[in-house]
Amino acid sequence: MDVSRNVGERRNSAQVRVLVADRHPVVRYGIGLLLGSSCSFTLVGSVGSGRETIEVGAGTHPDVMLLDDRFRDLLAPEIIAELRRRDPHIRTVVFTAVPEHAVVRAAVDAGAHGVLPKDAGRGDITRALLAVARGDRLPQPPRRQRGPITTREYDVLRRAALGQSTTEIAAAMYLSPNTVKGYMQNTLRKLEARNRIEAIAKARGLGLL
Repeated sequence: MDVSRNVGERRNSAQVRVLVADRHPVVRYGIGLLLGSSCSFTLVGSVGSGRETIEVGAGTHPDVMLLDDRFRDLLAPEIIAELRRRDPHIRTVVFTAVPEHAVVRAAVDAGAHGVLPKDAGRGDITRALLAVARGDRLPQPPRRQRGPITTREYDVLRRAALGQSTTEIAAAMYLSPNTVKGYMQNTLRKLEARNRIEAIAKARGLGLL
């Protein structure tokens, strides 16, 4: 079977193919009902974890993915980066209760095409999905200062919070392990933390993670 042709035919469909990825079952259910009530959309999947999102997204090739900002196993920036590697045509809208959160800004930096607050109305949600499917970008939330740490330090800390080792972080960010250790030491000093576990806890308390 010609996979590229099949994907192309799907993308030319009159209906926008949407993947819903959210850690809250009630959100997935509600969005599913909303999309099902419109002739403009086809729901290709509804998933509740980061790894499921990557596998289902890569397998179904949706036009648009409505993506929660974080899951127990992965955060939105990592999901977006991996799916862009597997299928750069998927367009992503981050669906979040806190649009100004640092992880949302990181998701936009990773390639998200827009941010939509979870208190958006039915019409706002459908219009946003249609706009992004057409190739538009949604207005971005204001850039939030990430406290005392730099963007690189934040990226290292975010990956550490996901349980990645220094070696894994270095490979993912194309840095040397010593450079990663340097960023982490800077973060520990700035957050006045004794170790990475304490730094992660303090960062969460500051709303950085």
